[in-house]
Amino acid sequence: MPRAGRPEFLAIVGCTGAGKTALSLRVARRIGAEIISMDSRQVYRGMDIGTAKATHHERALVPHHGLDLRDPGQRYSAGEFGRDARRWIRDIRARGRVPLLVGGTGFFLRVLTDPIFREPPLDGARRARLERALGALPRAELERWMRVLDPERVAALSGPGGYQRMIRTVTVTLLTGRKLSWWHVRHPTGADPLRGVVCRLRVPRGALGERIDRRVRAMVEAGFRDEVAGLLAAGYSPGDPGMDGVGYREMAEHLAGRITREEAVERTRRATRRYAKRQRTWFRHQLGPDAVVVDGTVPPAAQAEVVVGAWRARAGRVEEAAPGVAGPARTAGEPAGAEAAR
Repeated sequence: MPRAGRPEFLAIVGCTGAGKTALSLRVARRIGAEIISMDSRQVYRGMDIGTAKATHHERALVPHHGLDLRDPGQRYSAGEFGRDARRWIRDIRARGRVPLLVGGTGFFLRVLTDPIFREPPLDGARRARLERALGALPRAELERWMRVLDPERVAALSGPGGYQRMIRTVTVTLLTGRKLSWWHVRHPTGADPLRGVVCRLRVPRGALGERIDRRVRAMVEAGFRDEVAGLLAAGYSPGDPGMDGVGYREMAEHLAGRITREEAVERTRRATRRYAKRQRTWFRHQLGPDAVVVDGTVPPAAQAEVVVGAWRARAGRVEEAAPGVAGPARTAGEPAGAEAAR
């Protein structure tokens, strides 16, 4: 991530269930921020409970962007997020407020700090088949493919966290007949990297697993089954871009009569834990050394102090809260301890 110059945004990232939502509300009210959702599932309308989307009350407290942009049957790419987020960031800064990016979709952050090039159009079905085949290869075999097809990319991607990017490199090369490094040179993104202060909310694996279990139970109690049933009744299917998220496909299996409700809940719990593990790995390997690690086990007020302090130190000035913005306080109506689950 570029270090020179004043940061253009503040970001809070972390695994699902780490407590990002509650922390972001505290921080936003301290520094006069507007929140930009950095969650690839919260962009879908009608998918509220299963994505832990900010409630209407929370959105009334702090302006939110990036929610309810698409129907579940429509795609929303990282490139689209990058273009939208740059506009939101520009507009928020023009209002004299702080853009606060919040979420667990790491690639959404990457397209802002390390913009991706304009990828050539690829046949979706062929790409999916090829990516599945490559994903089954051992890492050493995939690196051998890289050395033959695009040796310039081997050194950059051979380290931790590069497996999916190696698959992408081989896929683009095979389907277009041109090396990915060739496309990078001739089809640049045209967007400059943005500077930001990135705070990673870290919770130990055991504690995070317990929070995830509580979160899944709370989803079910809040009516998650009815939410999925309503989406299916509206004509959406488990194969749609929005509906393939964790929890939605499992509950759809139950509603189709293939598994019991209890099995759907258990599968959702296990799938969410696996997803959190992948997030943890991505953030550990992909965030730069400037990222601020925030202990997710300390009281929420202490977490907010770390984030606010990091922003003020790196922004080079004390950010004053906008008129009418309250100081640190638990969201009205939210029970103590709820911060740990959202």
